[in-house]
Amino acid sequence: MSISVKKISRKFGEQWAVKEVSFEIRSGEIVGFIGPNGAGKSTTMRMITGFLPPTSGEIFINGLNNREQPMEVKKIIGYLPEHNPLYLEMYVKEYLHYVAGLYGINGKEARQRVDEVIRQVGLTGERHKRIGKLSKGYRQRVGLGQALIHDPEVLILDEPTSGLDPNQIVEIRNLISTVGKEKTVILSTHIMQEVEAICDRVIIIDKGIIRADDAAGSLGKERGSVQTIEIELEENCPAETWKTLDVVEEVRELPGNIYLLATNETKDIRSAIFKFAVEKKLTVLSMNQKHKNLETVFREITGKENH
Repeated sequence: MSISVKKISRKFGEQWAVKEVSFEIRSGEIVGFIGPNGAGKSTTMRMITGFLPPTSGEIFINGLNNREQPMEVKKIIGYLPEHNPLYLEMYVKEYLHYVAGLYGINGKEARQRVDEVIRQVGLTGERHKRIGKLSKGYRQRVGLGQALIHDPEVLILDEPTSGLDPNQIVEIRNLISTVGKEKTVILSTHIMQEVEAICDRVIIIDKGIIRADDAAGSLGKERGSVQTIEIELEENCPAETWKTLDVVEEVRELPGNIYLLATNETKDIRSAIFKFAVEKKLTVLSMNQKHKNLETVFREITGKENH
């Protein structure tokens, strides 16, 4: 395993920020690490990178214990924190050369690596600008550049697209997807579409506890209906009528002769529902298919039932 987290906990005063969190991530996997504000995401990521020691538990990166071998671990991890710390008085290229030097990359190798990373993160036009003069979006690119400068095996990204415009977000997503083919990536974000677009797997944390851990496309299937059909009729129909249709698991009646029909079927069941309505002499005004997306699953997992 590229990353192995074993029952790590972190306490601040009397408050547990993270409590007995465990998971493993394989090499080449892109994992979305999501949760509400204050759930323990950043604390966990800081412990994985070695910037914050756990109160208890162990973390191994490529077999290295990050408590016992912190410098060796930092050499193979690239980290973009949530609050991107940069030397604002430095120029972009100068700063990346400085970071390369911290990892022992100098001379011709450093020049080649800096130029490559600048192209990778889209900073070619800004390479000679002072960081303090850049927009938030371009500063975020500089932060991503410093995380990539030493070509790490593991990449930890905490809100990497924060402050970027829609076009820049797509570019960074594509970059992360490309990088993820060769590296292990943990990505924290509040943008569910971002996780759905690029992550192989999703870990949801809430109140310092792992609530879900599964392949990105499987979470919804494990938590009830896979899709919901919203059907509007001209006339009222007893909700129980729909339950006689074998593909319908649950029925919810809404005002205005609207019914939500939940199913665990992965195939489109609208034709079956329409035929059933015709048999029952019901007049269908509209019918819409709604798949359970990650945002819906996230709300269910981190909703009132867990608080």
